[in-house]
Amino acid sequence: MSKNKVKDLFDEIGKKTGISEVIINALDNVYVEKDGELIRIDIKFTHEEVDEYCQELAKHNRKIFNAENPIMDGNLPDGSRVNLLHKDYTGSTHAITIRRYMKSIKTFDGSPGIFGLSSDWMFFLKILIKARVNIIVAGGTGVGKTTFLNLLLQEIPQKERIITIEDTRELQFNLPNVVRLEARPGIGDQKGLTIRNLLKNTLRMRPDRIIVGECRGEEVFDLLQAMNTGHEGSMTSIHANSPGECLMRLENLYLLSGYDLPLKALRYQVSTAIDFIIQIRRDKDGRRIVSHVTEIANMEGDRILMQDVGVFKNEEFKFTGLVPSCAERLQKAGLPKDFFVGT
Repeated sequence: MSKNKVKDLFDEIGKKTGISEVIINALDNVYVEKDGELIRIDIKFTHEEVDEYCQELAKHNRKIFNAENPIMDGNLPDGSRVNLLHKDYTGSTHAITIRRYMKSIKTFDGSPGIFGLSSDWMFFLKILIKARVNIIVAGGTGVGKTTFLNLLLQEIPQKERIITIEDTRELQFNLPNVVRLEARPGIGDQKGLTIRNLLKNTLRMRPDRIIVGECRGEEVFDLLQAMNTGHEGSMTSIHANSPGECLMRLENLYLLSGYDLPLKALRYQVSTAIDFIIQIRRDKDGRRIVSHVTEIANMEGDRILMQDVGVFKNEEFKFTGLVPSCAERLQKAGLPKDFFVGT
């Protein structure tokens, strides 16, 4: 046992299965999420223990965490994601939130029924990757966007060159020709690089696919440009509760880039860049599921056309009856012509 109870707690939780999140709200207010349910645990820390653990995490991530730098995103040694918020902004102690890296989830083939998908729909998603369509994984907080993006990444052919860009390293996959870029804020006289800075430079690095862990700002502009200029098969995730909301959020983030583009022209950029939105959510029992596989099918007037190819209904992910407009492209990648018959 170490001298720090906080570290001991996280080390012990790391040995357990089913726990996806650990939250410290206050010294005696600690929760874990197990199988979609938040459970309070009986434990109490001291200010010194919490502060020592936070400084240890900051050192591990080569970052600074103090009153002048009150927010820190980083990783634990096992790849789990951590967020720290300084006690000056909580009124009690540093707030710690850890999203555990689920080592048990490796591939679609090794995770039957993951996200409520049948083997047929897993095959369909593999074909999307093989056909090099551009994909956005959308969902709210904690629904598994990064986990799902990791599953998709496992299906990329080994021969392709991949550039990933993240602000906190969360993507976990095994491909040989990869450069992993990580945005870092400026500290003191040291100049930092944003996701947008890195994305612009990525275009000079000969990527086959560009993977942005999550789009939260003006970098959407540069990613859409890349998707429209030969970097097919690129992917990102975004916070949105429905495919329609995903498109609205893309528009709003695009406008943050500072380009004064007419709305119709902006939507045309989005409609030609994005091929599919895969929506993730939790069902009524707290399970993480794919709720929609939605194709973006060009424009009509100033409206982006969408069609749901599959939806989660009556506890099952089902075909809607609408065959993707890019079906010929998918068939060239290996999708049987009769795939949707009886799916």
